[in-house]
Amino acid sequence: MPKLNPYLNFDGKAEEAFNFYKSVFGGEFLGDIHKMGNAPGTENLSEEAKNRVMHIALPIGNDLLMASDIVPEFGQSLQLGNNNYVSIFPESRDEAEKLFKGLSEGGTIEMPLEDQFWGDYFGCFTDKFDVKWMINYSGDKGYENQ
Repeated sequence: MPKLNPYLNFDGKAEEAFNFYKSVFGGEFLGDIHKMGNAPGTENLSEEAKNRVMHIALPIGNDLLMASDIVPEFGQSLQLGNNNYVSIFPESRDEAEKLFKGLSEGGTIEMPLEDQFWGDYFGCFTDKFDVKWMINYSGDKGYENQ
């Protein structure tokens, strides 16, 4: 059975928000706070954009609260409705493909499901009901290492 987690978007405040959530829930961030400037193809971004959060995760019980910042220089804007995703962690690559294909049917693909530079098989889309989804298969790393 896949694992579901909330994924939040912020407009430059992801790190601040997650430091606040950490102060309330306790615990430590899972892995590093990944910044946009560490991604390939971001050399021409402003320093402000490079410092935005690409990914952050805070374990809460057996679940994860995750987030990133939007990047206006990529044409992104934060609007009511695009600040939340349902993030699915399938147990296999085949399950990832099945879920992506099924849930995205009739919707709009934001990022095709494909191998990513951080090592996961990832894609995201908005379904035909305007719900935003992320499919993230981590292979042998597993959900616990997100």
